[in-house]
Amino acid sequence: MRTPTGRTWWLLGGTFVLSVAAGTVLYLTWPDVAALRDTNPDSTAFIDRYLERSNQTRVDRAWVPASRISAHLKKAVVVAEDLEFFSHDGFSRHEMQQAVRKALAEGERLRGASTITQQLAKNLWLSPSRNPLRKVREAVLTKQLERHLTKTRILELYLNVVEFGPGVYGAESAARQYFSKSAADLDQREAAMLAASLPRPSQWHPGVSSLNYARRVDRLIARMDQVTFLDRSLGLPAAP
Repeated sequence: MRTPTGRTWWLLGGTFVLSVAAGTVLYLTWPDVAALRDTNPDSTAFIDRYLERSNQTRVDRAWVPASRISAHLKKAVVVAEDLEFFSHDGFSRHEMQQAVRKALAEGERLRGASTITQQLAKNLWLSPSRNPLRKVREAVLTKQLERHLTKTRILELYLNVVEFGPGVYGAESAARQYFSKSAADLDQREAAMLAASLPRPSQWHPGVSSLNYARRVDRLIARMDQVTFLDRSLGLPAAP
């Protein structure tokens, strides 16, 4: 058995020091997820990134509580982005299986399948990068969000920070920007138009001339009419 040389000890020691330093930095910069139970974030990683790239100093954003967001919009977003939102623990196994099957069938890279909670973690603290380490951080933060916050609070946060168009963040700003009304007054079609923009907010949003976007809105409205099991939990009247 070979005895480690001085150089090997230096390498091992250096690796250990770097690991400890990296762990310390990660610990000191890790967000206080539990604090979101009672406080609203001043900004998000995605908003900061937009401001840096656009050389703007602010974005169109106004915070509103869940009680002042249309139940139609809540339903439209859940139906569009995460139908299992109220029943999963942060990760949708069904959506992941669907994404894998689609990627294999189309011969493309695996993408999508992110739940609303995962998207919230990414928007608040991370980047759009597909770096494996970023995905690990997203997974840990997702579990923490689900552990510390209620589903109602997670959805409230999401609807207040997500992008509905270039520089338009949150339901209230989007409602006023596109429909000249508050988020509380959005009807079903208006809600579907906002929710349909989420995959591509820079290209898809109310006012754009896109056939694919218009088709997505119509498909989403049809699905909202079919998915009635969400109505009671979202405060919508029961279907006749």
